[in-house]
Amino acid sequence: MIALRVIARLLDYPDRALFDNHRELIAALASASELETRHCARLIAFINTFCARPLLDVQAEYCELFDRGRATSLLLFEHVHGESRDRGQAMVDLLNQYREDGLELDSKELPDFLPLYLEYLSSGSADRARGGLQDIAPILALLAARLQQRQSPYAGLFDALVSLSGAEVDAASLQPQVAKEARDDTPAALDAVWEEEQVKFLGEQGCASAQQAAHQRRFAGAVAPQYLDVAQATTRSTGN
Repeated sequence: MIALRVIARLLDYPDRALFDNHRELIAALASASELETRHCARLIAFINTFCARPLLDVQAEYCELFDRGRATSLLLFEHVHGESRDRGQAMVDLLNQYREDGLELDSKELPDFLPLYLEYLSSGSADRARGGLQDIAPILALLAARLQQRQSPYAGLFDALVSLSGAEVDAASLQPQVAKEARDDTPAALDAVWEEEQVKFLGEQGCASAQQAAHQRRFAGAVAPQYLDVAQATTRSTGN
C-alpha cells in the first residue's frame, strides 16, 4: 500500500527532504487506489498546508505533540505496556517478525515506532498490511480521538489509517472517554513525572537506593530485547 508509505513519512520527524519532495508525496497519494476519496483529499490538504509553513515551526510543533507526555506517543507499546517490564518480550518478538520477513533495522528508532511499523507493512502484501493495521486499530483510533481533541491536523492521518485497516472502530465514539482524560503534556504533569522518576541516592557513600535499582530495572526492561508481538499487545490492550 503506497498510502501507508506516504503516511509513514508524514508521521516521521519533518525535515527539509520532506518539504522539498512534497509534490511527489501528493502524486503518490493521487495514485493510491486503496484510499477513500475523502481521506485522500484530506491528506493532500494536510501536505499542502504543512509544507507551506516554516520548517522550524512544524518541527517544534511535532516535538510538542508527540514527544511530550505519553498520550500521543508514536511508540505503539507505550499505549499497551507503559513502563512495565512486559515491554521487554514484546520488542524482540516484533524484531523477529521483521527478520522473518527479511528485514533488518538500521535506524535508531525502536521497532514499535509507528512510522517504522507502517513502513514495514507497506513493504508486504495488501492483506498483510490490512491485518497489521487491524492489530493496532484500537490504538490508532484512540490517538485519532486525542489528536482531534487537541485540534491537530495530524488526526486526519490516523483516521485514514483506521479506514485502511477496515476495522470497526470509531474515533468519534472515543471522544467522551478522551474528554475525561487529564492532559499529561502540561508543565505540571511533566514535572510530576520527573519527580516520580528521578534517581535518589543514600548517604555519602554514593550507593544506589532500592528505588534507583528499581528504576534501572524498569529502564532495562523497556529497552531490552524482549516484547510481545503487536497483535498480542493490542489484544491485551483492548481486553482491559
